[in-house]
Amino acid sequence: MPFADELLGADEARALVRAIRAARPDTDAPALAQAAESLAPLPLGARADLLRDALLDDVPGDHAALAAVVRRAALDPGFRGWLIWPVTLAVATRAADESEAAFDDGTALLAELTGRLTSEFAIRTLLRADLDRALDHALAWTRAADPAVRRLASEGTRPYLPWAVRVPALLREPQRTIPILDALYRDPDEIVRRSVANHLNDLSRENAELVTETAARWLAEPDATTASVVRHALRTLVKRGDAGALALLGFTGDALEVQGPRLSGAEVPFGGTIGFAGRVRNAGTVAARVAVDYVVFHRRANGSQTSKTFKIAVRDLAPGETLAIERRHSFRAITTRRYYPGAHAIALQVNGVVSEPAAFELLAEA
Repeated sequence: MPFADELLGADEARALVRAIRAARPDTDAPALAQAAESLAPLPLGARADLLRDALLDDVPGDHAALAAVVRRAALDPGFRGWLIWPVTLAVATRAADESEAAFDDGTALLAELTGRLTSEFAIRTLLRADLDRALDHALAWTRAADPAVRRLASEGTRPYLPWAVRVPALLREPQRTIPILDALYRDPDEIVRRSVANHLNDLSRENAELVTETAARWLAEPDATTASVVRHALRTLVKRGDAGALALLGFTGDALEVQGPRLSGAEVPFGGTIGFAGRVRNAGTVAARVAVDYVVFHRRANGSQTSKTFKIAVRDLAPGETLAIERRHSFRAITTRRYYPGAHAIALQVNGVVSEPAAFELLAEA
């Protein structure tokens, strides 16, 4: 499997050069040809930006000129894949700088192209240029026949879309995208519903009340898939132990007894694992639905600690029933986290309530 940066490599760039030459025979696309051989040291986003700028150089003029070339290139069914990313960026860049007519046609062209890879990154340029106009288009996309276009409405307007530039106005006014999500949460296509859940989860970073209010409205008018959409959308709030999210998902039990965690040792070798065990008992007189997670408190470089929550189980416990917990946590080297030797701890989290942490020492690398 290629690294992320390699998704848009020389082969994709050369394919773009050939497509533009075929669609505009009066150019050799020299800027694109040069950019295609200059990608190697660049990360993925910078590669897309370099090819965007080269395409704009090779197709001078206004939005209409660029749109005509792109639409001719798109007559070839092979005009798809990662080469589409810089094409959509170029379209959005030029459309945002011209008239309302260019803005509208550029937005329409992004919808035409999105099924060939995605236009979710490019729409951010138009959202930043004219939020109201771009959101009107996105809301209209929720009624499109093509699920790729409906997904674009939700995914392209996510506040924290991975690999994408931020749209400050969406961070200031998170409620602006709720009408889009309301229109799509019962969508018949799973890729659209998954985007809706991820979008609402993005909003939960800073707007828990908005998210739980929205989820509650959806649960009041559900279809067969609404419960799963809401569970996925509330996953971050559940990990945080948000009371509103837990109540919506039916996690109950006012008489839960938690024992542990008990650790397998006081020290862990660098790259090793630590075991822990615990128990959760429903001491009440009615059944309880419980979400059991564990929290690892990692040492940071400055000596402070940061926490990360990991799921264990969701269970329904009858009165008097006990759930036994036994897990191991690995400290093997991974690319997404750097481990620092010193004081660490593990705690259990049951329905959002965190137990007393059990401390241990991560030893230095030999």
